[in-house]
Amino acid sequence: MTKRNSIPPMKEEFAAYRRELHQNPGLMYEEHFSKEMVEKKLSEWGIPFRAGLGKTGIVAIIEGQKNTSGKTIGIRADMDALPIEEASNQPWASKTKGLMHACGHDGHTATLLGVAKYLKETRNFNGRAILIFQPAEEGGRGAFAMMKDGLFEGDLKCDAVYAYHNWPYQPIGTAGIRSGAIMASVDNFDIAITGRSGHAAYPHNCIDPVMIGASLVTQLQSIVARNVPPQECAVLSVTNFNAGTGAYNIIPDTAKITGTVRTLSPATRDLVEARMKTICEEVGKTHNAKIDFHYDREIDPTINDARHTDIIADAAARVLGNENVYRDIEPSMGGEDFGGMLAKVPGAYIRIGQGVPGKDSPHNRGLHNSGFDFNDDILPIAIDVFVEVIESQLPLE
Repeated sequence: MTKRNSIPPMKEEFAAYRRELHQNPGLMYEEHFSKEMVEKKLSEWGIPFRAGLGKTGIVAIIEGQKNTSGKTIGIRADMDALPIEEASNQPWASKTKGLMHACGHDGHTATLLGVAKYLKETRNFNGRAILIFQPAEEGGRGAFAMMKDGLFEGDLKCDAVYAYHNWPYQPIGTAGIRSGAIMASVDNFDIAITGRSGHAAYPHNCIDPVMIGASLVTQLQSIVARNVPPQECAVLSVTNFNAGTGAYNIIPDTAKITGTVRTLSPATRDLVEARMKTICEEVGKTHNAKIDFHYDREIDPTINDARHTDIIADAAARVLGNENVYRDIEPSMGGEDFGGMLAKVPGAYIRIGQGVPGKDSPHNRGLHNSGFDFNDDILPIAIDVFVEVIESQLPLE
């Protein structure tokens, strides 16, 4: 299930690194064990690197046998873990209480280390490869922190950049991709309602923020159902509604509502935010309450460039077989800060299947599940796909 015969024997070495990373997780910007391992291995293999981009981020630079093409290809892997207590029962389970690699970023890091070692040993390309070990994908905007510190500038400029995610919802031996939006934008909102408190027996003397908030939640849900065109994708989820003192007989002064919005297009994103703002203003006027609406655009959609989608899909097909590469998969309404990199440099994001027969396997558990574990059998596949991406675009001949 690989193109290069020399890659499968690498599996055990990089599976061992992956399991060590899994045992020693770090939250966003605290990926100290991962950072130290990456730096140690790059140093052992004689690969120059730059540390400290985005605090704990690392960029390795590998030159091919020739560098007359003038082109540079970037590959990115994320390194951070999640605040979840592990329940996978694997021998290499997390040693840190309350933290685990529940999204497979340990595997992504091990994959990129494998790409680094292979490229350094063979150098079978004409140009440069930039390998990006990124911190803080899980809500920390690590991609933006690295770019703020100079990623994609000066000698770190790239002509294209690629990344992948392990995908437990897809069988091992397959890959999935689509041109255009493959992951959604991530926006968060906070709504503060200020009314007038009083005795619950005399509601006519109060401005009830609980009733106003309940009305507001219902009206917000109408936006996707009645304002977003049916052919577009959008999610608006209210995730917190807090009010009251705990007393049975007091109408409180304030209520707070928070939640998230996910969209795949800039136009839908603008529409949802504008409608939310209008509804908050009108509900406030109707009930004579003060409503403060705050909307944060956290992460842009991950939008695959059409040309680079074909490049990585074709590379995956040469590794896995064309019949095993799904080229028009459904987009995910989850978010990914790699979209920020793709907004600056053209490229693509692909999913590589890791699911196996048997529903109880940790490789089939959903991402962010306490029983999840990365499938080490996809390490040779992912390494080979990215090597193929580089060597096919930067041929020596």
